[in-house]
Amino acid sequence: MAERFVPAAGRRAFTRLYDPAVGLTMREATFRGRLCAQVLDGLAPGAPVVDVGCGTGTLAIALAAGGAEVIGVDGDPEVLALARAKAGAEAVQWRKGTATALPLPGESADRVVMSLLLHHLDAGAKRTALAEAVRVLCPGGRLHVADWGRPRDPLMRGAAWALQRVDGPEGLREHLDGRLHGLLADAGLSTVAVHDRLRTGWGSLELLSARRP
Repeated sequence: MAERFVPAAGRRAFTRLYDPAVGLTMREATFRGRLCAQVLDGLAPGAPVVDVGCGTGTLAIALAAGGAEVIGVDGDPEVLALARAKAGAEAVQWRKGTATALPLPGESADRVVMSLLLHHLDAGAKRTALAEAVRVLCPGGRLHVADWGRPRDPLMRGAAWALQRVDGPEGLREHLDGRLHGLLADAGLSTVAVHDRLRTGWGSLELLSARRP
């Protein structure tokens, strides 16, 4: 069966609205700033970082500005074109590819980042994508994930209900059940930690990291 492809905004018609929507509803400066700081923590200057599902490139460009050698991977040529047009994009290597078949050699990255990616994938594809992240990480390298977690109050449950209307319930099910932490552990990663839980207009956003043994 062909892999189901989901554009960054859930539906292709919304692609050019993705950046404004994230800025208005996602506390973007807060969550991207914290995620960027977590990825760069302890990273040697020029060390390789792979941003999987890089979308319109905001995080990849910020990581490159922080001194990392960044490869941004996405399966959508339209969002990659938007990313390449942004200020600072020349510091990033942009590659077309999918999370389940990364166009990278094994043990080639010190960090892998998956920001707002995994919830777009069905259960099998999530596990394949995490296995690919483990494959390309060097031993001791870290995976960083920003994605939806279990809503912890009625307001966040209402926001998550609205998110399911946009992105569909299948990919979100394990996230909203609070199973994201376990997915990372099941992929063979160690030292799984939740660093932040942020309230947003679409639900509870979790920032996690885990290490390849």
